Parts: sequence; C-alpha cells; structure tokens
Amino acid sequence: QVQLVESGGGLVQPGGSLRLSCASSGGIFNTYTMAWFRQAPGKEREFVGAITRSVPTTYYADSVKGRFAISRDNAKNTVYLQMNSLNPEDTAVYYCAATKLSWTRIPGQYNYWGQGTQVTVSS
Repeated sequence: QVQLVESGGGLVQPGGSLRLSCASSGGIFNTYTMAWFRQAPGKEREFVGAITRSVPTTYYADSVKGRFAISRDNAKNTVYLQMNSLNPEDTAVYYCAATKLSWTRIPGQYNYWGQGTQVTVSS
C-alpha cells in the first residue's frame, strides 16, 4: 500500500514562493506517475501538474504553466512542487497523488492520495 505525505504548505504573500514536498512509502516509487492537484473551498479538485515515472516528462495546467515546476527524486521517494509568483487564486489545499498510468488529468484515475497541505496566498 502506497502512502503519501505532503508538507511545505503555509501562508505566503502574493508574488511569493513555496515548495511543497510529497514523500512516498510502501511502493516502488519510480513505477508511479506522480501528480499534484488542488482544491479550493466550494470548488472541485483540479489538476495542477504531473511528472511521469521514466525519462520524466512534466505536464501542467494552463493556470500554473510558467510559474510552477514539478520534479522528483527517485532516490528519496519524493516529488516536489515549486510554486513561484503565487497569487490569491492559488489558495487551496494541495494534494499529491500516484498512478500506474502514463499520466492523466483525471483525479479518479489516481490510486493513492496524500492528506493534503494548505496553501494560502494573502497579504
């Protein structure tokens, strides 16, 4: 059973940066595509970005392209989300997720989820 634990959330001012981490245990990390999703109050969970398992390739939602970057360290079983130029619309609970598929934007196709970490962008 794969377990995912996010960390690194918090309060940041508009224009600031944060780096989220997601540590994985219980599975063979480099066999999973990893993704980040977010969910704001009253809204559906939305895809932020994904990084594939081999020859890592990244995919991003248009809303974060050029501002966010996903990376993974297979030796540490960890995936990261570097978030720059944050704005209030980025406020949400951020979740990491894992799938055996090559990659997908659909939350229901991810088998494992972390508990989420709150990111609040406010002055």
